[in-house]
Amino acid sequence: MHLPPLKAVIAFEVVARHANISKAAEELNLTPSAVSHQISNLENFVGLKLFERTSRGVVLTAAGERYQQTLSGALALIASAAQSARADDGIEVLRVHASPSFASLWLMPRLPHFMREHPDIRIRLSASHMHSDFSRGEIDLDVRYGAVRWADLHVETIFTEEIMPMVSPAMAQRLQLRNPQQLLQESLIFSEVNLVQWPQWFAAHGIDVSPSHYALSFDRAYLAIEAAVQGLGIALDSAWLARGLLDEGLLVPLFADRKSIRVHAHHLVYPATHGKWPKVKRFTDWMAQQVDVQRDRKSS
Repeated sequence: MHLPPLKAVIAFEVVARHANISKAAEELNLTPSAVSHQISNLENFVGLKLFERTSRGVVLTAAGERYQQTLSGALALIASAAQSARADDGIEVLRVHASPSFASLWLMPRLPHFMREHPDIRIRLSASHMHSDFSRGEIDLDVRYGAVRWADLHVETIFTEEIMPMVSPAMAQRLQLRNPQQLLQESLIFSEVNLVQWPQWFAAHGIDVSPSHYALSFDRAYLAIEAAVQGLGIALDSAWLARGLLDEGLLVPLFADRKSIRVHAHHLVYPATHGKWPKVKRFTDWMAQQVDVQRDRKSS
C-alpha cells in the first residue's frame, strides 16, 4: 500500500477548509511557503492539480473536490478508530453538536433518560451556532436548524418549529390582549437568532407596522425565553424548545389560538458512514422516540 505523505494530506484538508493558504499556515503553525510545498508534494503524488489560485486565496479544482469528499470520510474513520481504541470497559463516546438553545432547552432535560437507557454510551455535547466540520473527525452527529442544503450528508428531519408569542402567566393575566395590534405597545423581547422576527410575525397577521423598539434583545433563544419566564416581556420563540416550560406552566401562549408561524425544521445531520455505527443509530432512534412523545403530549 503506497500512502500519500500524511503531512501533505493534513495540509490539504486545512487549506481546503479555509480556501486560503495563509490561514491554513496559521492553524498548522507553519509558514505559507511550507504549506504550499506540502500541497505541491500531494499534487505530485496524485498526479493532479488540486487547487487553483485566485485573488482571494485558492479554490479546489474538480479533482480537488473529489479528493476532499473521499478524504473527509477517510479522516472520519481514522478519528473513529482512535476513539474506539481509547474506549475502556465497553464505554463508547458519542460526540454530539447542537445550537446552544436546542442543547440547553430541549436536549439537556432529556439526556438523563438517554443515560439510563444506554449506560454504555457517554455523551460529549458541544454547542455553538457554527455547523460541525465532519472532515476534522471531532463530531459524530450534528443537530442543525434551517433549510436542508447539505447534499453530501445524511439528513433526518426531527420536527418543524412553531414560533409564537409566549409570556409568563402573570403577564398574560395582566395584559389580557385580544389582538396582535395591541402588542405594538407592549414590552417585546427580540431574539437575534430566530428565523422569524417580530416584523415578519406582525406582517403575517395583517399588520404592516414594525415595532419601534424592543424592551430587551438577546443573541440566544434560551435567554429570550428565560426573560419571558421572569416576566420581563413577551418572547417570540419556539414552542418546541419551550415545551418543558409550557408544560410546567412557567410560560403560556399569549393568545388562545397561539397565532404561530411554522418554519424550517431541526435536523439530525451526519456523514452516511456514521449511520452504520451502533451508537449513532441508538441515539437517532432515541431522538425519534422523544419527538414522538412530545408530539403525542401536544395532541392530547
